[in-house]
Amino acid sequence: MHYDVFNGDADGICALHQLRLAFPRDAKCITGVKRDINLLRQVEGRRGDTVTALDISMEKNHEALERLLADGVAVDYFDHHFPGEIPDNPLLMAQIDTASDMCTGLLVNNHLQDRFSPWAVVAAFGDNLFESALATARSLNYDEEQLRQLEELGTLLNYNGYGSTTDDLFFHPEALYRKVQPYESPFDFIHEDVAFETLSKGYADDMRHAIGISPSFCNDDCAVFILPNAAWARRVSGVYGNQLARDFPDRGHALLTELPDNAYQVSVRAPLNRKFGADDLCRQFPTGGGRKAAAGINHLPADQIDAFNAALQAQFGRS
Repeated sequence: MHYDVFNGDADGICALHQLRLAFPRDAKCITGVKRDINLLRQVEGRRGDTVTALDISMEKNHEALERLLADGVAVDYFDHHFPGEIPDNPLLMAQIDTASDMCTGLLVNNHLQDRFSPWAVVAAFGDNLFESALATARSLNYDEEQLRQLEELGTLLNYNGYGSTTDDLFFHPEALYRKVQPYESPFDFIHEDVAFETLSKGYADDMRHAIGISPSFCNDDCAVFILPNAAWARRVSGVYGNQLARDFPDRGHALLTELPDNAYQVSVRAPLNRKFGADDLCRQFPTGGGRKAAAGINHLPADQIDAFNAALQAQFGRS
């Protein structure tokens, strides 16, 4: 049996889509909300089975990865998050690049030698890597309207991945991948599948809520926003953080979304003009992780907010 294990955001979906356009195969899909990254533990592989893992931290999946390799399961691993120790095993093919301008969709695009690069452009836009998206699109000779459409699609696919559970989402990530799957061209998906319109409307409604919230703390170096315990807030936290990063590229941002147990889910964006440090900041807290430009904490107890705010200012302060 083959397993496709992928992050439920734009990057994970677009990375898998490129691979399966190039190499179609029957597979059991394992995915979830964007923050549900410890996905390899769901693979009950046996000797001779194979796995493709996309856009999930190897560090967070290390124990399950070691188990699968020991059981004779071959794993192809594409990712751009901090990997920790990479196992030295002939059954593992690991393509890992943690550069701040890299995402998994771009890694797969390089692996496939640009065969389906429009979807890599969508992935990069979804991960807020605008310079990388535009650089990849340069050889495609798109006009401004086409680039705007790919940017919107990347944003919407990414937006759909945010939530505490899949109940918060408009589409389960596997269902959204299945909707994308028939389309070699992202423009055909945009114009032909109703999912695009559904996500576009939901995104607009959620962003209207978000822009009405003032920061709880703000200076030239960083800003903190507190969002309520509501499905719209959980859905919009990541994409709103991306928008703030583009609007204020010298400032780091943290969006803290209230959880029902006196804790917060945290999304962090490093300043776009200094795309590093978000992962280092979030790994200071037990459920934190991510990449250099964008990271998060799944569960920050309320009594740690002061410590988090101090760490945020220490990480991104320039004085």
